[in-house]
Amino acid sequence: MSPDGVTPDAFRAIVSRLAAGVVVVSAVRRGVAHAATVSSVASVSLDPPLLLFCVHVDARLRDVLDDVDVWAVSVLADDQGDVADWLASPGRPAVGQLERVPHRVGPVSGAAWVDGAVAWFDCRTEVVHRAGDHDVVVGRVQVAAEGAADGGALVHLRGRLRGVR
Repeated sequence: MSPDGVTPDAFRAIVSRLAAGVVVVSAVRRGVAHAATVSSVASVSLDPPLLLFCVHVDARLRDVLDDVDVWAVSVLADDQGDVADWLASPGRPAVGQLERVPHRVGPVSGAAWVDGAVAWFDCRTEVVHRAGDHDVVVGRVQVAAEGAADGGALVHLRGRLRGVR
């Protein structure tokens, strides 16, 4: 139990009731495309336009962000659970992990914009804050684009991915 009286397992179970949008964050380091599924993303500011996401301090993507300061966010559509599952699966290869995910290259980041997503952002890191076992990465939006107007969203709720329209 933590000093605050809430165990990590209890906290995970309770916080799982907080619906969270599911995105793919991607970046390119030394010519290799990296990507990960993330469900802790939020708009921070309109002026300037800022987004944040949280990444585990031991994640491959976190290591990549030490070397590059531009990255992309693809907001997954309600029918893209397979993409989210694949890019969240432990042990997936570091090289070639995006070969099975249709995508195009973001105009500023050079990172993957997942095809069929409902929105895309290219961002440049403004600041990174340590927060427990995760880092909070805040980025300034360089480019943003909207997908199909009738697309739904993919959310994470109670340990499952769910499509919402």
